[in-house]
Amino acid sequence: MNKRIGLVLGLCVMAASVRAAEMADVTALAWMAGSWQGTAGGVEMEEHWLAPKGGAMLGMHRDVTRGRMVSFEFLRIEKDAEGLVYLASPQGRPVTPFRLIESSKGRAVFSNPQHDFPQRVLYWMGDDGLLHARIEGQQKGQPASEEWAWKRSR
Repeated sequence: MNKRIGLVLGLCVMAASVRAAEMADVTALAWMAGSWQGTAGGVEMEEHWLAPKGGAMLGMHRDVTRGRMVSFEFLRIEKDAEGLVYLASPQGRPVTPFRLIESSKGRAVFSNPQHDFPQRVLYWMGDDGLLHARIEGQQKGQPASEEWAWKRSR
């Protein structure tokens, strides 16, 4: 009986989280806005997010190694009929959508289970004032992830 109660409670929490994500407005993600930077393994990283305006947030990411740009990505978060969606365009390729599945103060989780990798994109504001980002999912049948932390640059 206890397992059944736990399962029901878990499903209720999950349903409430999904409903909250569907009802979320892009202004709830204003904590991501700003210019962020960090260095890891010799790679200088920048991520810039414009504040919510007009129902959307626009972002971009750039990686530089030894003075040369090695990677970039255009980003957008907007609301559609199903809720908020994170649209990623790495290297200028067509966008890949990730649906907001969890949102709380200072945390957002986006998911696209059909995508090859990543299947989840997470952002959260750490107690340390750093903007953290993580991508995760399956790659070649194995769990895989990458994680970054950036300090505010402006």
